[in-house]
Amino acid sequence: MAALGPEEWQAVALSLKVAFWATLLSLPAGILVALALARGRFWGRGLLNGLVHLPLILPPVVTGYLLLLAFGRKGPVGAFLDQAFGFTFAFRWTGAALAGAVMAFPLLVRAIRLSIEAVDPKLEEAAATLGASRLRVFATVTLPLILPGILAGAILGFAKAMGEFGATITFVSNIPGQTQTLPSAVYAFLQVPGGESSALRLVVVAIAVAMTALFLSEWVSRRVARRIAGK
Repeated sequence: MAALGPEEWQAVALSLKVAFWATLLSLPAGILVALALARGRFWGRGLLNGLVHLPLILPPVVTGYLLLLAFGRKGPVGAFLDQAFGFTFAFRWTGAALAGAVMAFPLLVRAIRLSIEAVDPKLEEAAATLGASRLRVFATVTLPLILPGILAGAILGFAKAMGEFGATITFVSNIPGQTQTLPSAVYAFLQVPGGESSALRLVVVAIAVAMTALFLSEWVSRRVARRIAGK
């Protein structure tokens, strides 16, 4: 199989960029939400859990349209950001990163939540009885134990963000060099005569990235289980 061409490399590079920022920016919120769902007991917990997992249930195109309504230049959030800071999401790579983050968020939260629930609460309670604050307990006890779970969630989130298509193309369109990610490029190549070979090369890249992410996530998850079991 021939090497990737300039346009194909451009799509792959943009996908990596989008997935990196989508994962990095959603990780802090993902940890907080996972902690709230795993340890919190509050009114609306079920609603929060439903909202977090909603992108997994909704058609991606619907999610992209909702993002366009909220973060488009005429949307309430998008108009404010554009007027106040000159920052635009719609039809920009930043919008692709936002769409990727939203679609990857449920997977990221779920992986971290399972990791938190696997930690014995008695360890946290013991640290608290010694006078440690909640923040210190989290930083010194909980965080080290769930770090492999955070890494696993980040890996899955990265792969999901890199492979996102429906929400991305609805929110930011398919502009070569600006918003054309790897899945969008595959779609574009399949629409033109003779583009099958380029699409196939990108499909191979996508499969390689996805399989690598799955293997890494599985390896990290096993380390979580062994670490908590004390092996």
